Amino acid sequence: MRLLLAAVAALAFAVPASAEKVVVTADRMIDVTTGKIIEHPAIFIGDDGRITSVADARTVRWGSDVRQIDLPGRTLLPGLIDMHVHLTSLAEIGGYQGLRYTDSFWGAVGVANAAKTLDAGFTTVRNVGSSDFQDVGLKEAIDGGWVPGPRIVPAAYAIGATGGHCDDNSLPPSYDKKWDSVVDSPAEGRAKVRWLHKYGAEVIKICATGGVFSLGDSVGGQQLSLEEMKAIADEAHMLHLRVAAHAHGDEGIHDAILAGIDTIEHVSLASDATIKLAAQRHTWFDMDIYNDDYILATGTSNGTEQESLDKEKMIGLKQRQTFQRAVRAGVPMIFGTDAGVYPHGDNGRQFAKMVEWGMTPLQAIQAATVNAAKALDKVGEVGTIAPGAYGDMIAVAGDPLRDVRSLEHVDAVIKGGVVVKAPR
Repeated sequence: MRLLLAAVAALAFAVPASAEKVVVTADRMIDVTTGKIIEHPAIFIGDDGRITSVADARTVRWGSDVRQIDLPGRTLLPGLIDMHVHLTSLAEIGGYQGLRYTDSFWGAVGVANAAKTLDAGFTTVRNVGSSDFQDVGLKEAIDGGWVPGPRIVPAAYAIGATGGHCDDNSLPPSYDKKWDSVVDSPAEGRAKVRWLHKYGAEVIKICATGGVFSLGDSVGGQQLSLEEMKAIADEAHMLHLRVAAHAHGDEGIHDAILAGIDTIEHVSLASDATIKLAAQRHTWFDMDIYNDDYILATGTSNGTEQESLDKEKMIGLKQRQTFQRAVRAGVPMIFGTDAGVYPHGDNGRQFAKMVEWGMTPLQAIQAATVNAAKALDKVGEVGTIAPGAYGDMIAVAGDPLRDVRSLEHVDAVIKGGVVVKAPR
């Protein structure tokens, strides 16, 4: 009963009875495009939840019809964007342990994970893989005000080859099932894109290579052909959808870039030649370089198979070294954590890893704001504090440009002009 009351209270706090005009004030704000510090900002948000103007709180005045949200001593930034999450997955339940739970369990935990993600300061996420269109349903529930959570760009099922990372190789032939995500030709790939779009996918996710947590495959082995990837990308782009490719191995990364895939996920084993190609074509890299710490620390205790742990030991350090080389080469970067492989709500811990492996704090912040907005094709909507954008912002103590770890402890979260997390 206590948990139910807490959930009801959180929902009531997140969704006001009626829209209102507000002004958000704080000691300072970071212009994430330039890195400039703006003192004493006043951000006005209309009753539609979008920013109408940004002014100087020391000189501007507002009427009694505007409610002030004052955050003294804090620094404001746009609401953060995580481009690679799995809200309907749990890091705490891995391997065969997941078979102990009924199918609808995963949609239920997605509600809790969405709330944790929003509470951590991530007001927009791209959910790149979920069974049974659970992420589409979760988006609908959040957008309708039924549960708290970030703005979701859902992929629904991730498309892959028979026996590949997006298939299920954990059961014997007597349990054989053709999974909804499987394609085995360019034509099947095109049809799958149309089907996903029909039922609510707003981005297409493919599995170009093997993976860490798929059994029986090589983590770097290519699993979709160039022709299959190109057919999927062409079909998605015709429908005005972006495409993300899970890809660890160099050949799969290279072909995904040639196929016109928009963002490459993981990118663990990319060669210098492939990195150069990505920089030339302005293909986004989305590299989850924090979660190696969690995977290796927990080992097999949460059900992760030893095979998967061995794969992670093989590629974890190499992925971080690839990240470092890609940053130096000028490859455009976005922020994606693969939350669900490690606990939801800890998304902000990746910022420090990105700085440790070659980024400036501003570059890391830009990856989770303005860069992510570009990769989502949502420039002017999210990832910025500017007129016309959603009134999504966070407040932290201190200066993230000096200590990026301050983003691990977000004091306040505002989504669409509504306070969804208040300072304690």
